[in-house]
Amino acid sequence: METLERLGFSAGATVAVVHTDDIGMSHAANIGAFAALDTGPATCGSVMVPCPWFSEAAEMARARPDVDLGVHLTLNAEFDGYRWGPVAGRTAVPSLVDGAGHLHRSSRETVKSGTVDDVRTELRAQIDAALGAGIDVTHLDSHMGTVFHPKFFDVYLELGREYRLPLFLPRAEELRPEPEGFIVFDGYDADSLGFEPGRGEIHNARRINELGAGLNYLICHPAQGGDELSAITDSAHQRDFERQFYGGEAGMAALAGAGVETIGMRPLRDLMRAD
Repeated sequence: METLERLGFSAGATVAVVHTDDIGMSHAANIGAFAALDTGPATCGSVMVPCPWFSEAAEMARARPDVDLGVHLTLNAEFDGYRWGPVAGRTAVPSLVDGAGHLHRSSRETVKSGTVDDVRTELRAQIDAALGAGIDVTHLDSHMGTVFHPKFFDVYLELGREYRLPLFLPRAEELRPEPEGFIVFDGYDADSLGFEPGRGEIHNARRINELGAGLNYLICHPAQGGDELSAITDSAHQRDFERQFYGGEAGMAALAGAGVETIGMRPLRDLMRAD
């Protein structure tokens, strides 16, 4: 039986995991993400364990035992004035940090200097911290895609198998043969935040309309607009729009109008663990 049918959908359906990234990055991200998850159409999200507001995110998750959350495996601290370091500690994973003890800003820097052993140590520490904080971790994915680099990709697969968790794995030529034991997404759209003010509804409707038949992964970054968010990132407007769109009627209507059904990652975990 094909994956969609095993998940309860018809074989030709267009299905999307509507995924909220960057939970724990800031207080604004927590407020926006949980607002979207509480009302939908966002179906699940993932937490950035190294970030300063992770503890609040974990507290909010514990108050919502049914919330569908994974770990947004984080090897970078990309903002100029807002940084964080590794969960394992800077002395435990020295190749992953800069001179100030923060995670490197770019994936390129991490790939250049990071060792596979340090990446494994840090990512396992992040998963263990999330579990220890009472989060029922449903999946793993990657902040900025750093763990998708061939240097680290085997660690990503290793951790998915070790913790028996589904991964965000897009179907791509680079993943041939496809990793055994994992559900692979037929399509994905990561073009979140890439729109000018006033163009959010058009941009996100296009993203939704372009999803193809099969299992898709639709990324968004909802956050509460305000001084905190604006001080951190120049995408504050876009994140606040996505809070409203993926936590409100407009997003629901766009998905319904395009014939897109939605699902979270917990059913994928259940399916993986049943095999």
